[in-house]
Amino acid sequence: MAADFSWGLIGPGSIANRFAEAVCNLPGTQLRSVYGRDAARAADFARLWSRDGDCRLQPVPDLDAMLADPAIDAVYIATPHSSHGGLIRRCLEAGKPVLCEKPMLPNLAAGKEIVAFAQARNLFLMEAMWSRFLPIYDHVGRWLQEGAIGKLQGMQSSFCFAATFDADSRLFNPALAGGALLDIGIYNIAMTRWVIETSDGVCPEPTSIRADGLLSSTGVDQRVTATLLFPGGIASQFVCALDGHANNSFSIFGDKGMIYLPDNFWQATEAVLSRHGLPAVTMRAPFRINGFEGEIEEVIRCVRAGLGQSSRMPLTETLATLACIDEMRRQLGVRYPFE
Repeated sequence: MAADFSWGLIGPGSIANRFAEAVCNLPGTQLRSVYGRDAARAADFARLWSRDGDCRLQPVPDLDAMLADPAIDAVYIATPHSSHGGLIRRCLEAGKPVLCEKPMLPNLAAGKEIVAFAQARNLFLMEAMWSRFLPIYDHVGRWLQEGAIGKLQGMQSSFCFAATFDADSRLFNPALAGGALLDIGIYNIAMTRWVIETSDGVCPEPTSIRADGLLSSTGVDQRVTATLLFPGGIASQFVCALDGHANNSFSIFGDKGMIYLPDNFWQATEAVLSRHGLPAVTMRAPFRINGFEGEIEEVIRCVRAGLGQSSRMPLTETLATLACIDEMRRQLGVRYPFE
């Protein structure tokens, strides 16, 4: 039986492989077409992810061909950050709902513009902040809502890895909106906001943002340490870096205990609840496929319901995170040539 929700995919790079794996292993959905600037690469991607039955993926010669296909129900964008805005706009102009890799846009001004564009057309748009949809965060969310650690006080997190320096790569090229904040620090900020939102019902804007760090020779942020202060005395401290290593954990502190996600918090499958005088509780929640299935199912649910955005990953959160990153880049002296 043919799948009843079909995806177009733009940008057949490394992250798109994870998306394709999830789609091809979810019932009731399929990859229909793929477009990339390199036609040979798109063709290779299509051969890799074509399957008998529901997952018959075809490369298309140009983006217009994909967007003109009435069978495409939504488009997933997995290109470098700097190209997202133009591609989102073209998809929305064609009437296609969009799931776009994070960061959805490289700055707040561009984010506000594209969000307004989507809302004026009543079309679905969501940033692919897949961590919000992981099973382990459902458990963490329940602990927070039940008051398991008492009153929320703060968070600490790290996301660091050592990348080989390449001035032309998407990580270090300012023309491609490179830098640690947009590539990986966005997770520290977005999940900080998720914790406060889950614990208190809403995440207010920070009362203070302080950032320091080291710039690469290309002028983008190579390493950032930051502190965010929120109303009620809630503080979040984090480090993100492209030039070193850390344990890449996430700790959530309350006046009665703490929650600890020990490894690679953005793709966590384990969380530990610790409270004074009580034995620690360890919760494990493996991926059903590879972790991308949750955000994919959310898009399908929202598009079928005729919604313009997801309540679990609202556009207001995308914009709030961009506002925070903009301020940090201002303090660090990072500016992109297209701004």
